[in-house]
Amino acid sequence: MSATTKELLIEKIEALSVVDQQKVLEFINSLETSTTAEPKRKSLLGRFADLEISISKEEIDQARRESGSNFPRQIS
Repeated sequence: MSATTKELLIEKIEALSVVDQQKVLEFINSLETSTTAEPKRKSLLGRFADLEISISKEEIDQARRESGSNFPRQIS
């Protein structure tokens, strides 16, 4: 039967000196801080919601046609 990651961690930590166990604890705390300190990202719709811009599907399709009309294409 293989040990789980949690069991392996406990075994390794218990084998360490008290000083090294404290270092492990500090490292774990730093991991928690670094992952929770990351700012939440807003979607593009959320970022620009206050601008009250409304673009229709037709306008997007037209912009795509216009932007691709002069695009050089190579046929092989």
